Amino acid sequence: MDKVKNFCLIGTLLILWSAIIYSHSYARDKGADTTSTRLPCEAALLMEADSGKVIFAQEPHKRWPPASMTKMMLMLIVMEKIKDGSIKLEDKITTSAFASKIGGSQVYLKEGEVFTLEELMKAIVIHSSNDACVAIAEHIAGSSESFVDMMNQRASESGLKDTEYHSAHGLPPGPGQQEDMTCAYDLALLGRELIKYPLLLKWGGTLQDTFRNGQFILYNTNKLVGRLRGVDGIKTGFYQRARFNVTATAQRDGLRFIAVILGSTTNKDRFGQASRLLTMGFNNYKKVKVIKAGDPVGKPVKISEGKISTTQPRAGKDAIALVRKGKEKQIEVKTIITEPIIAPLKQGAEIGIIVITSDGEFLGKVPAVTGEEIPQANLFWRLFPFFQ
Repeated sequence: MDKVKNFCLIGTLLILWSAIIYSHSYARDKGADTTSTRLPCEAALLMEADSGKVIFAQEPHKRWPPASMTKMMLMLIVMEKIKDGSIKLEDKITTSAFASKIGGSQVYLKEGEVFTLEELMKAIVIHSSNDACVAIAEHIAGSSESFVDMMNQRASESGLKDTEYHSAHGLPPGPGQQEDMTCAYDLALLGRELIKYPLLLKWGGTLQDTFRNGQFILYNTNKLVGRLRGVDGIKTGFYQRARFNVTATAQRDGLRFIAVILGSTTNKDRFGQASRLLTMGFNNYKKVKVIKAGDPVGKPVKISEGKISTTQPRAGKDAIALVRKGKEKQIEVKTIITEPIIAPLKQGAEIGIIVITSDGEFLGKVPAVTGEEIPQANLFWRLFPFFQ
């Protein structure tokens, strides 16, 4: 019984220690700033997509109207519903009278016109079509208002604490309506979800396409596409009070960054600032495979009540760290074992964690596991372990 209590206590301490070091790193990341000059915009952020590490942050939690970047949540909900099979790209969507009257950027849908979900999604991702947004929202939820409720629910589930939606499209509010609000950090988190869908990136990286059997040209609103290497999304947004906004992502050699710019003064400036952040990321950071899955880590550890008395911990999966270029040699690896380790254990059973740091900064962790199956010893050896 004492062994079980000790195991639980040590396990709890391990979890707390891991949470503390992670939270310290998170706090530093939220305030990360790798340039000496403040960008001329209301808020900005650069995040490495795989790890979620924040490389640059300027007012990351300042609430700001995203304008058409509101559509990013619609894009996510649609792709998730396609994934779970509740809707299909081939589904036919009929334009309502309400959807046909939505202003701003549009593909001029007429009441009663029918298009596939795929056609309308292209119009949204490439051309930022507001009427296509409303048509899809009504198709999925029955009304635009009900779909906004879905958007807010999904934002809550995703931990987007500074985000509140009041429309499916992001147009400026009319009399008696409220603005959609979010922040740079939430948009980067949302971007991390969107890049899981290759089809969105395919559309987001398309310079132009056609709509209505070639009668209408969809021009990509993201002017970084085709101009900055690796850019393949995600969304732009503009109206007068919100000014110029963009959430941009690019991938080069397996490394992907997400840049967010909010409240830039001009169209040219928002893309220049996003380009600056993305380029800074690629110029200054690299991914390093610190440990391969199955590699031995740390020293052999003792086994209680097992047919073998010790085992060599191994990495449960690849440990890949994002580091500043030139700092690769400062990477440190620490193995923390949750003792006591009590047999029986299956091969690959988690027995601790491997923590990766560099100059005191937390870079990541992977599980430490058993390299072989460890059967339980018979009753005699468990009662008299000193005979082993």
